Amino acid sequence: MKIDELYQKADIDKNVELKQTYLQFEKLLFELRKRKLLDKVVISVNKEIGELNSTAIAVDDMRKIIKKTQTRIINLLEKEVKLVPKNYYRNLWLVIGMPAFGLPIGVAIGSILGNMAFLGIGLPIGLAIGITIGSLMDKKAFEEGRQLDVEIKY
Repeated sequence: MKIDELYQKADIDKNVELKQTYLQFEKLLFELRKRKLLDKVVISVNKEIGELNSTAIAVDDMRKIIKKTQTRIINLLEKEVKLVPKNYYRNLWLVIGMPAFGLPIGVAIGSILGNMAFLGIGLPIGLAIGITIGSLMDKKAFEEGRQLDVEIKY
């Protein structure tokens, strides 16, 4: 099966941010077309593209809809075939690292020093731990050939 084309709306060229979002989504679809994907994944991606192509909304809201569609497709790819864009795990673990590692470290430091004002010290430590874990997972995905040659910027 083949992944459908995304129709270009007429007003896209007038809005720079929308055009960048649109081009990023097009690059993601281009990378997916290079891969051999399961039929059910291609059907789901085509369904998302079809919904996006059929929407007739204002240019301002189009950017939000493209981002949501892109996020749904990336989550589907990660869940079904373990394909991820560049820095996917780094960005994910950056957010997870602060509450999962940073807060407990901050609480431990605060209790040891007897002053909970030191709670905030753990957050950047958790951020660094999260970035490290995510970068290692991205490296592993690259080595296994599961990384798409596109970086998603929100």
